Amino acid sequence: MSPHGNRNLSVTPLQEFVLDGSEGGPQTQALLFALFLALYVVAIQGNLTVIVVITLDARLQSPMYFFLRNLSFLDLYYSSVIAPKALVNFLSSSKVITFAGCATQLFFFSLMCTNQGFLLAVMAYDRFVAICRPLRYPITMCPSVCAHLVLGCYCGGCLNSILQASFTFSLPFCSSNHIDHFFCDVPPLLQVACGDTALNELLLFGVCGVIIVGVTTVVLVSYGYITVTILRMHSGGRRHKLFSTCGSHVMAVSLCYGTLFVMHAQPGAVGSMEQGKAVSVSTPWSSRCSTRSSTA
Repeated sequence: MSPHGNRNLSVTPLQEFVLDGSEGGPQTQALLFALFLALYVVAIQGNLTVIVVITLDARLQSPMYFFLRNLSFLDLYYSSVIAPKALVNFLSSSKVITFAGCATQLFFFSLMCTNQGFLLAVMAYDRFVAICRPLRYPITMCPSVCAHLVLGCYCGGCLNSILQASFTFSLPFCSSNHIDHFFCDVPPLLQVACGDTALNELLLFGVCGVIIVGVTTVVLVSYGYITVTILRMHSGGRRHKLFSTCGSHVMAVSLCYGTLFVMHAQPGAVGSMEQGKAVSVSTPWSSRCSTRSSTA
């Protein structure tokens, strides 16, 4: 039984939440504002540059760069779901977000985060076919297949987002509407719910666990075959280049899914807000940089 199930607080229909993820005086708020703004500007510039360059350069019209362009779009949207509202709150004393705004932010955050993970798995499969099955690569990864793979990522992400948002916002919320986070996410929302959240926590742990295990399996199997193929190559220079590319991608996958595990999939994730807040701020930009370096 969840500890939230026995609360005897009055249940009132909430119209808004207060995002109390940042504590401290004006100097601390100003420092956080500068940090978030710098990261957001870097994310916008970097992702837009990748999207424009890949779109305009005819030499980059390959499946790998098609997936990278989509990943950059997801990164750009992911950042824009969180950063603008957080930046406003750092300069505001109210830090209020409407009930509908919170639900919308949760839905799109979950959608983009899940899509990003699925797409990293697709990119691992793309590298497997390119390195281990080079003669079949043009047919296996033809434009229509690539488009369907990206569409499948969005469908999977949308399904997860609908489940998380609908189950979370079907809960009754207590008179306390203060969320201990920078943005609306499932674990901090469950902390202020006054109904029994056991099913929600099981859904959060189960769905995230299945996604992480499934995608990790695809990545590990793909790179297992890739490693064997590379080791059989006679050219040392080619081996080094391929290992460097694959290593950067594996690092990006590890950072992305390490973040998801800390924030959502580990037992007790609902209670470890401080750890989740720190990881949610630092890791997405690190994984983004690692993934881009894999295409250099």
